Amino acid sequence: MSALALNRLESTREFFRRDQVWPFLAPEQAQVNVGNQMILYVEDLNLSFDGFKALNNLNLYINDGELRCLIGANGAGKTTLMDVITGKTQCDSGTVFFGQNHNLLNKDEAEIAQLGIGRKFQKPTVFEEQTVFDNLELSLKTDKRVLPTLFSRLTPTQIDRIDEVLKTVGLAKHRFMLAGALSHGQKQWLEIGMLLAADPRLLLIDEPVAGMTAQETERTAELLTSLAGERTVIVVEHDMEFVRSIARTVTVLHQGSVLAEGTMDQIQSNKDVIEVYLGEEAAEEGKGERA
Repeated sequence: MSALALNRLESTREFFRRDQVWPFLAPEQAQVNVGNQMILYVEDLNLSFDGFKALNNLNLYINDGELRCLIGANGAGKTTLMDVITGKTQCDSGTVFFGQNHNLLNKDEAEIAQLGIGRKFQKPTVFEEQTVFDNLELSLKTDKRVLPTLFSRLTPTQIDRIDEVLKTVGLAKHRFMLAGALSHGQKQWLEIGMLLAADPRLLLIDEPVAGMTAQETERTAELLTSLAGERTVIVVEHDMEFVRSIARTVTVLHQGSVLAEGTMDQIQSNKDVIEVYLGEEAAEEGKGERA
């Protein structure tokens, strides 16, 4: 075979390599404008279900890179708010912007996820018959269309990314274990890892420590705290001890609106919050701590 033919063969092999996606098929990377250090704007948000006001002129502003905790009684609007942010539910009125340039109300769930918003529900939703490694591989931010998928293979960079996520969530030693064999807490960490594999800018985490042991809860607090800064993390949680351990800023929702916002100390001493959510027992506890 001539040198010219060999060069052509090598070029053809390079073009059809399984570990690359052709440039014209690669997904465009969305740019999020956070010039004023704000990544999420929720303004005058309203939503009713059969006359019940789930969201009532709700306003919420989240700084880029912060860890924000949302608390409130059942029916306060926490889950509904996350549903609207992620495109699962359409609101009646209001605005929701990701950065200054992405109107989330004009996008569907897939488009919002592609922008860099990941959500973890309370109950772990992992692929139990697949290994931990495979779960993370399936979650990588790649082009999921048929042709790119057929010609794709894990690159060294992607393998390094999976290894990095495994270390972050503390599952490096369990990479080849079936996800179904993990403990409840480990499944929660795996699902957080699956979000991280997709490289989101904003993480919405719903009740991450429900059903966890004390040791798992402590580890989860360390994990979520470590993620803030490089990413923005919003945590919905009912466990007040856990919120205390990670809270930088806490937002209290009540009847679809923001009731109070501030540090945990400020929230604990807020009379309105004590009355509608924490209760008189919390007030007495606060007095005892201050004494």
